[in-house]
Amino acid sequence: MAVDPTSLDLPDKPGVYLFRRVDDRVTYVGKATDLRSRVRSYFAPNPDRKMVPRLVSDSDHVDFIVTKSPSEALILERQLIREHKPRYNSRLKDDKSYPFIALTSDEHPRIIYTRHPPEDALRWGPFADAGAAKRVIQLLRRQFGIRDCPELLPQGCLAMHIGLCQAPCIDATGYGTQVNAAMSVLDGDAGVLIESLQEDMDTASESLDYEGAAKTRDLIGAVQRTVSQQVVHSRFYQDCDAIGFASRGDIGVVVVLNAKDGIVQGQLEYPLIHRGDIAESVALVLAEHYAGARPPRTVLVPAPLGESMGGWLVERRGGAVEVRVPQRGELARLRKMADQNADVQVTRHRKSRSGSLEQAAANDGAKMLELDSLDHIVCFDMAQLQGDERVGASVVLRKGRPAKKEYRTYRVKSDAPDDLRMMAEVVERWLKHQDGWPDLLLLDGGQTHLSAIEGMLDGHGLAGRFPVAALAKREETLHMDGCEPLILSKHGRVLIHARDEAHRFVNRYHRRRRGKGAMGDPLEEIDGIGAKKIQALLRHFGGRRGIEHASVRELREVPGIGKAMAERIHGHLNG
Repeated sequence: MAVDPTSLDLPDKPGVYLFRRVDDRVTYVGKATDLRSRVRSYFAPNPDRKMVPRLVSDSDHVDFIVTKSPSEALILERQLIREHKPRYNSRLKDDKSYPFIALTSDEHPRIIYTRHPPEDALRWGPFADAGAAKRVIQLLRRQFGIRDCPELLPQGCLAMHIGLCQAPCIDATGYGTQVNAAMSVLDGDAGVLIESLQEDMDTASESLDYEGAAKTRDLIGAVQRTVSQQVVHSRFYQDCDAIGFASRGDIGVVVVLNAKDGIVQGQLEYPLIHRGDIAESVALVLAEHYAGARPPRTVLVPAPLGESMGGWLVERRGGAVEVRVPQRGELARLRKMADQNADVQVTRHRKSRSGSLEQAAANDGAKMLELDSLDHIVCFDMAQLQGDERVGASVVLRKGRPAKKEYRTYRVKSDAPDDLRMMAEVVERWLKHQDGWPDLLLLDGGQTHLSAIEGMLDGHGLAGRFPVAALAKREETLHMDGCEPLILSKHGRVLIHARDEAHRFVNRYHRRRRGKGAMGDPLEEIDGIGAKKIQALLRHFGGRRGIEHASVRELREVPGIGKAMAERIHGHLNG
């Protein structure tokens, strides 16, 4: 399925874009100074490269990551190409255009400019501006006396005599402190150094040494450019997710920006209805995101989430997870980058062609399953009460929104000993009261549930009338006849929402029944009757005794009680 150009809504900001197939596999990675203009160029009548028509037809959608600058986009593009190895990108042979600054693991570390840093070295980069990286090394050597010679010379060297090296080969006292100071600058804490350079520039300017002031100004710029590039690549990003959040009114977006092994890997965005509490919205998304993925060691969040979420993440990972709100340094800048991307995404969703986030989710799900529509979903779930009492429930989503007036609860009437036969009975009872069919009948379960319900439908001559699927909680795997099991991505969030809503609803009914025990209200056992209808009956007849003695005709006089419902009530109470 080719990319639909009418679905594109990219910002006019620098960043990288990723063409993806329907299974989310990356087919191409590119960089742009203006994402909107660059991606639109792929759909021009006369593309500038022969591979473009094939790329567009072989891809399903386009994702993007906004960066602070074009140079950041350049670096991130290269990293993502190496990570995903997209089919339509040229193979990268080397790193000639992208140098690193490295501190070796020697007893007395040396600072080096290299395109191939040693495996055991601390590294910063790669840097798009090679000249700036070289000037920063020279500055750090002059400022902190860090050695760059390949071997220690007992008699010292020229760099020592001209003040570029502290000469740890002769006296290592204080050298470690100087190395740590240089590391702090490279890690982004360059404020003190820049302030010192600013004073040097002011002094030169006051002395009318304008050439010297200009050189110092350029040096300040080199430091700022070099440390700012650490947002997309940093030794601190070993295994972390940065969570960004933005909202406009009740529309919110949470972005999960993943970084691993020192490199930003990519992002996922989750649109949602925001109710005003950032922590609540973020926790809701994280519960969905990590339900099918192992949490990283570090999760950077925009607001404290509470101990319960932290405990759940530890349980999901099977080890320690640090949840923190970073205030400064590279981790804070990475989290701000996630906020920036969330802000772009929430602007896009406000202009969404569907007009609502729920409808967009339904559209995404239909596209993923190759169905015409998912505007009408019915989902079933079952629960076992204490003792022998079993219950089920069905929920309905219309255009992605819960249609709570159509929710139903069921008490299993047969002696079915297992979950499959219980669900078959409940779905069969539901069938008898339907005037039309849903776009999808969804079951909370796996392949065995799907087979059982399809067998029951076949027995009623309804096989193939409407799609049926089963969603297993383990890894969010969807089973559908004629298809391989599918682990749901973000495009399947409407199905996860339907399943979770059915689970919530049946469990609420479960708790209510358990609280009432065997003395439950018999009216609640009737299919299709809820609290409002029960209250209407009680008001009309003055109590339960009056309802029990009422005829079908008398029951039909109650507002909201039709002929079929009146017959069900009468039959249930007098059968």
